[in-house]
Amino acid sequence: MKRFFLVLMLPLFVLTVRADYIKWVDFDVPYESLNYAMEQDIASFEEEKHISWIDALALAACRTGGRCGLDSVKKAVSELKQDKSPEELPGALHKYYLYYHEAYSAVLGGLLGSYAIEKDGQWKPTYGLKAFSPIAAGYHYSHSDDFGAARSFGFRRKHLGHDMMGSLGTPIVAVEGGIIEAMGWNRYGGWRIGIRSHDRKRYYYYAHLRKDKPFAQGLSVGDTVQAGDLIGYMGRTGYSDTENVDNIEIVHLHFGMQLIFDESQKECDSEIWIDTYDIVRLLESHRSSIRDSQRMYPYRDLDRETAPGD
Repeated sequence: MKRFFLVLMLPLFVLTVRADYIKWVDFDVPYESLNYAMEQDIASFEEEKHISWIDALALAACRTGGRCGLDSVKKAVSELKQDKSPEELPGALHKYYLYYHEAYSAVLGGLLGSYAIEKDGQWKPTYGLKAFSPIAAGYHYSHSDDFGAARSFGFRRKHLGHDMMGSLGTPIVAVEGGIIEAMGWNRYGGWRIGIRSHDRKRYYYYAHLRKDKPFAQGLSVGDTVQAGDLIGYMGRTGYSDTENVDNIEIVHLHFGMQLIFDESQKECDSEIWIDTYDIVRLLESHRSSIRDSQRMYPYRDLDRETAPGD
């Protein structure tokens, strides 16, 4: 009887497994290329020929194996201003263009777009970098490209995030809006919070938050947050099976981004974590102002809702 049951169930299980999703991404786009592609996207937003930064970066990547040097991105932008569509330009490299376009859309899809900030009682809509640096405005931090460095607590492994060193209690904000999926203690990350983007492609991980008061007041798993909302405070908790312990030597934020093309990639041995160093450099130009544990300027994502007053 047990054998018969398993035979019936196997096809049902197979039907739920996707075989065509992306299994790995090496995101090696330098800051200079990201910034140039973004500036071209913003500058052409209201023009008849809008240059998508993802189109430009994917076109450059399919020709360079993902290295995306500035010259290759400038060439891609120049070609995209001509008559051919982005899909026509790669020629024989079309399948690689499709891969990079999907991969880069997953990485960058929520960072650029239309949003509005309220200042002096007026909502000011704009198109541009709508995601925020994870460090609030006015707070100093230092960082270097440490993705992949060795770690040994628990077991020998690679560092799958980006460390940003600062002062105890520095306000940490949500880079992008989304849903809180994880919140609480982790033996490696200490007090940490995990936020899933609305398109479910990105999982943002903020770890080593402050002892005793790690999180912004009132937050819980399942809550929706906006880009730039206060979510917690920098600390040095973690590396302990006992909760609320400072075992990290240096006060810092561990910031990570996981890409998810299929739900089977969550909490498994084949997770895709990318190097966010150059993305963090890009986000430095857009920082959320926090005062008295609240953001100073209310925010609305106009790609998800209508403009104020419409």
